[in-house]
Amino acid sequence: MLAGRPVETDLSAAAWLVEALASAARGTVAALVPAGFPAHARVLHPAVRYDGDDDVDVRWDEVAAYNGTRAHRLMQWPGITGSWDYVGEEDQPDVWNDTPAPGHLPAHVAVELAGVLTAATTTPDRCWFGACDETAAGPRLTLPSCELLLVSGPITLAAANMAAEPQEQSPALWWPADRAWCVATDPELMSTYVAGPVEVVDALLASRLEVHPARADDPVGYAADAVNPVAPRS
Repeated sequence: MLAGRPVETDLSAAAWLVEALASAARGTVAALVPAGFPAHARVLHPAVRYDGDDDVDVRWDEVAAYNGTRAHRLMQWPGITGSWDYVGEEDQPDVWNDTPAPGHLPAHVAVELAGVLTAATTTPDRCWFGACDETAAGPRLTLPSCELLLVSGPITLAAANMAAEPQEQSPALWWPADRAWCVATDPELMSTYVAGPVEVVDALLASRLEVHPARADDPVGYAADAVNPVAPRS
């Protein structure tokens, strides 16, 4: 079971996706979500600032402004903070206390993202979700970035925890039965990628989320930020 749902044993619903991603160049957006969609977007996972008992989202462009670096659509966390130290335990307490979560789309961000995507599918009650779970049993999708167990359910499962408590893990991949769009959160990345119609990307760009347009051939990962270069991680 994952998020209260039985693990799917028939993976045929994902065959189109496996085929699309297998032919993509590694380390690009197209290896995470299919290149064949009209438009792509990058949703940045927020950093967190502690405010008493509350956690406050912090945008990447705010962090870049604090550090005198440049916010742009390919920016990466060590680039805008200026140091690999800020990918680990260090923080900048005047601005943020917790880094953006790698490989995990926070639930409240997933809720807002799903709200936009609900209007762009005819099958919001029939979606597929892939999870990077190493404990549950079942057949797995083999993708360029990881192997996934598959569950199905309504789009609201996008905000479900796919890991055993007290761990938190969002779905790594999700799409509706009508294949209107696709969402991927790579286990190593601090951002989530969406592929879909132009109207979906436009709606995301107009939302409260921190979103940038993306291209299928865009590089992903920490080395993608050539505007704010940092030395390779030792």
